[in-house]
Amino acid sequence: MPLFARLYNFACWLTHDRAAAEDLVQETFMKALKGFSSFRQGTNFRAWIYRILRNAFLTSQAGLHAPVSLDAEDDAPLEPSTAETPETLLLARLESESIQAALHELPVNFREIVLLCDLEEMSYQEISLAIGIPMGTVMSRLSRARKAMRTMLAAKLQGAPR
Repeated sequence: MPLFARLYNFACWLTHDRAAAEDLVQETFMKALKGFSSFRQGTNFRAWIYRILRNAFLTSQAGLHAPVSLDAEDDAPLEPSTAETPETLLLARLESESIQAALHELPVNFREIVLLCDLEEMSYQEISLAIGIPMGTVMSRLSRARKAMRTMLAAKLQGAPR
């Protein structure tokens, strides 16, 4: 199944729940198969299927600003390199957890842009097609999302015990 792992990863980030992510990806593929006749050859398949996933997610949400829980058990463990010490691994994990927490605090419309750009490595044009917004809006939302994350991370660092 094309892009299954990437779609599942994106769905996990959106839903914050593995079971819900599985359901969302399954629904995405069902809708894609059902509506495959609407796909135009020569257009961007990846953007098309991400748009289906995003629309299915938005449809399933009663309120986009509902609080979500952070489940630490779902975090993938960091893989150490041979040059790393336990101390550097701990610091890297803390940094990763801080970034993930900041990402979780972003509103969905900012979080999805960051995920598609930085995790899925989609171009601005692909994101524009997948989400259905102008490319300029993609760039401005990405800029605002990154600024918000920097602010959250800086505030967390200032409040951290030294």
